[in-house]
Amino acid sequence: MTDRIEFYRSGDEYGEFSNFSRHPIELDGQTWPTTEHYFQAMKFSDAALQERIRAASGPGEAARMGRRFPGLRGDWETAKEGVMIEALRAKFTQHDRCQRMLLATGDAELVEHTRNDFYWADGGDGTGRNRLGVLLMQLRDELRAAE
Repeated sequence: MTDRIEFYRSGDEYGEFSNFSRHPIELDGQTWPTTEHYFQAMKFSDAALQERIRAASGPGEAARMGRRFPGLRGDWETAKEGVMIEALRAKFTQHDRCQRMLLATGDAELVEHTRNDFYWADGGDGTGRNRLGVLLMQLRDELRAAE
């Protein structure tokens, strides 16, 4: 049986897997305070709005801004997973500790465990899609293959 590793809050064990963890990333010629900042900003085409989200005081504020502002880019539903994996690649290649932690999970199933999200997480009861966990496992495989 494959081990299962659950994560959610950035302060918990495996909190580095959370998009709220305070690991700045360099992408698109800018520094983003967290992967959450980047992900939320990329929901919009408006550069000024992206900058407002990038400057948010924390990942929670960035997430609220990303949900509050109207005008999502038209291709968001098809683009969002590509944006997420790009942010994750940046985080886990730019922060050695995060990369080592991800690789140390072996073949364990990675699960964002919360009832707050049925797309990126497991919905708290396993009925969610756990797309963040799936993308992290995909990235783990890519990093392992590159070693």
